[in-house]
Amino acid sequence: MTGDVTLRGASAGLGHVAATSMTPEMSAWRFAIILAAVVLLAATVRTVFPLADPPWYSTVGAVWHDEGAWVHNARNRVLTGSWQVDGDQWNPMYITPVLTGLEYISFRAFGVGLWQARVVSQTMGVLAVLLLGLGVARIGGRLAGLVAAGLLATNFVSVTYDRAALMEATMVSLIVASWYCYGRAAESPRWGMAAGFAAILAYFTKASAVFFLPALAIDALLSIVLPGDAGQADRPQVRQASRGAWFTLLGLAVAGVLSLVVFVAPHWQDYRFYNWQISVTRKPAYTLKALVDRATWFPVIHDFFTRMWVVTLLAVGSGLGLFFRWRRVAPAERVLLFWVALGVTELVLHDVGNERRLVFLVPGLVALAALAIGRDRRLLDENAARASVLRALAAAPVVFACLYLVSGAAVRLRFLAEIHSGVFRPAVRWSAAIAALVGLTAYATWPRLPSRLSQVRWSATAGIVALAVLLGADLWQFSRWAAIRTYKNYDAMLAVAQWLPPGTVVQGKLANGLALESRITPWFVGRGFGNYADRTTRRDIRYLLTYVHPAIGYEGPVIKDILAACPGWKIVREFDVAESPGGRDRAALIDKYPDGK
Repeated sequence: MTGDVTLRGASAGLGHVAATSMTPEMSAWRFAIILAAVVLLAATVRTVFPLADPPWYSTVGAVWHDEGAWVHNARNRVLTGSWQVDGDQWNPMYITPVLTGLEYISFRAFGVGLWQARVVSQTMGVLAVLLLGLGVARIGGRLAGLVAAGLLATNFVSVTYDRAALMEATMVSLIVASWYCYGRAAESPRWGMAAGFAAILAYFTKASAVFFLPALAIDALLSIVLPGDAGQADRPQVRQASRGAWFTLLGLAVAGVLSLVVFVAPHWQDYRFYNWQISVTRKPAYTLKALVDRATWFPVIHDFFTRMWVVTLLAVGSGLGLFFRWRRVAPAERVLLFWVALGVTELVLHDVGNERRLVFLVPGLVALAALAIGRDRRLLDENAARASVLRALAAAPVVFACLYLVSGAAVRLRFLAEIHSGVFRPAVRWSAAIAALVGLTAYATWPRLPSRLSQVRWSATAGIVALAVLLGADLWQFSRWAAIRTYKNYDAMLAVAQWLPPGTVVQGKLANGLALESRITPWFVGRGFGNYADRTTRRDIRYLLTYVHPAIGYEGPVIKDILAACPGWKIVREFDVAESPGGRDRAALIDKYPDGK
């Protein structure tokens, strides 16, 4: 009831010992009204100015010309009646069939265009805000749920990707949906089937979501094998949670088999090429040095964690608390720990160079931070302070990694010039030194430092004020973008349409980016994929679209191969576009054979 002090944490009665919230639980009616307002805010910042360029003054890695590339097959289907066009070797439907299907639905309903392509990400982004808020409310109380929804609704990185027709928004939304359903499965086991299916759909939106499959499976197995503390296994609620875990594993298995039979096996060669040769073997190095570089560069190479430093700090504190009491929390809360830990592991193993690969961490970090703000109201759980020295030492790798993440995100601000020049060593060394100093101090004085951190609690009012500051900081970033927003990329599409008739075949990755409003037929040329093999011999394709500023072939070096094979090429027309910092870029329509030879 309103005004009552409620013990929140694990789902009610599941037999798990939860962190105690001293915050009076709000009524369901008030929660619904505020959550609706937060969702409305989320929808507003994701849909206002739908044709504007992504941020270029302080990029978060959302590459605008990739929008046309990833919706390529859906566009083909609506305009030509076929998913694949004869001779067209770029077919990302084998990488992201889920996004392709959703984009096809949008194009069929609203027509082919830029805002129609983006509406899928916008819708899925708003859904993620709603489900994260509801999911956190189930394990941490309604205030924590509102905090989570608010933080995700305004998170500038998430907002940016939710506004772009890229894979990330849909993938992240399906991961959140899977996590939400898994939390519901602890009380109603049939939700576990939905959790498994949503996780598989996330994978078939973007393969980097693969980390969430073992995260879900491992926790489900733990819920079955280690359902709770001794003496609790006979409780009906614990047995119900174990059934939910079985249903989750069943959902993963059934969805996996169906996807194998219906999609993967019939298109094995294409599936293997796009998801292995292009996405794995072609890109990263897996030497020991490369792995060490990626691990040490992780918090300093981008401003991803710097933008949300307070959220990261709170998430680290909350996560360390979970690490020391993982057997006594709700399955959905424990999955948050696996979400972040396995997600970071995948990034270090595969690639940290592209900022967009980190986007799937945002909801997990936000949920952990929301639990700290709205439920625990302290930075570190008291269970960490109660751990024995031996147990604390066993957790040392995790502790030092977390400290390095937090310190690196802050220290990098001192070395931005070096980082922008590709020199990471100073930031890495200083970050590591600070993390080592704090960590060694904590272990040398154990358990004084964690005890003091766990004893410092803030009031509900202070938590709300802190939340307002965090939301304000994110909205300030959004308002800064909105105030100087440009429409250069959309205008360039319209300019291409005025110059070239519909159906004109144009080479280049930039042709895909400029195709959504121009109705040209783009011919994708990637490094070792797409129409790469015949890139220099297609004399029947007269035109090429590429950058000329910051540099010719800025989007990829293969463009230079084509131009080198056409020594008489001529720039027909130039267009203002916005991609690199500063937003003063130029694209050019090039006639490869102006003399007809």
